[in-house]
Amino acid sequence: MTNIIEQLQWRYATKKFDKSKILSEVKLNILKEAFNLTATSYGLQTLKLVIVKDEKIRAPLVEHAYNQKQVIEASHLLVICIHDNILKEEVIDYYDNIKHIRNTPENILKPFRTNLIDMIEKMSVEECQKWSTNQAYIALGNLMTICAIEEIDACPMEGFSPDEFDNMLGLKEIGLKSVLLLPVGYRADNDLFSGLKKVRKPIQDVIIEL
Repeated sequence: MTNIIEQLQWRYATKKFDKSKILSEVKLNILKEAFNLTATSYGLQTLKLVIVKDEKIRAPLVEHAYNQKQVIEASHLLVICIHDNILKEEVIDYYDNIKHIRNTPENILKPFRTNLIDMIEKMSVEECQKWSTNQAYIALGNLMTICAIEEIDACPMEGFSPDEFDNMLGLKEIGLKSVLLLPVGYRADNDLFSGLKKVRKPIQDVIIEL
């Protein structure tokens, strides 16, 4: 059985990837499933994951990620996106999916659907985006943990220009906004950071037990 603490000790923010090592379809599918199973508020899943493998697409993105080479050197670049707005139709589709999968009666679903639509329609676009962005961080944490378990190296990134990425990846045209990056692959043997000890506060300094 995998020792999750040992795997989290093994994990680090990879600074240099081995370009010759590519994630298998099996590993990639694990990450896809993990993203899809991430907890989201109400289960509404107002997130999408864009997976960029083509180096010709990734190469011009590097300058818009403060020249962080992981964007091009990793096996794949994962771009976590939010919807630019949350529409009533998404809620309707969500509850239709519940009805289809669980065979839940309409009289049970209707009040929940109505309340969620009412809540979302009272939110501004900015509030909807902030709500979704908070959930994007949950997805990022989930993916990083799965990467550690599967011994996939990764480097979480906030440092990039979302507007440039959105333009270059055609995200605006499909109603998406990029919020986080996660290059994934396998560490290079000469990445100096891979052998460094983790620097963390003593556990008693970060945990409060009442």
